Amino acid sequence: MGLEQTSQKTTSKDCAAKVMETIPLVMRAIRADMRAIGSTTLSVPQFRTLAFLDRNPGTSLSDLAEHLGVTRATASATIERLVQRNYVHRNDHPQERRRVVLKLTEDGLHHLEQARKQTRDRIADLFSDLTQEQILQIEEGLILLKQVFEQTVEQRQTDYLESP
Repeated sequence: MGLEQTSQKTTSKDCAAKVMETIPLVMRAIRADMRAIGSTTLSVPQFRTLAFLDRNPGTSLSDLAEHLGVTRATASATIERLVQRNYVHRNDHPQERRRVVLKLTEDGLHHLEQARKQTRDRIADLFSDLTQEQILQIEEGLILLKQVFEQTVEQRQTDYLESP
């Protein structure tokens, strides 16, 4: 193994460690800011639920539970609270009696958009003291990170669909 390969492996491992160290920190800061500024009256799992339903309209309770990393019962309780607030429509699937179809209501979408806007504004405030060059570096790094993970997710979905 040459020096370049060793250096590259070390660099990718160092980068992976930084990602694993940084992403949870960013998420904790976002959650804390959301609670502190009252950008939403939703819990983080409820907010994540609305965001998931926005990206995946008509999804099932099982898909939501998998996304949240919780049981179907926990996901069902979360959905029930959101239905009561008129943020989510829960309907029976037309062909599968035991399946539920979940969609955001207009109120749910509006609330999600408001929470996202307030959170984006707060993050923008955090970046306000950075130079344009620093902001561009962060943006370029995030674009690259997103591309890497999107490719990984797409490949795993393809592999899953092709497996016997």
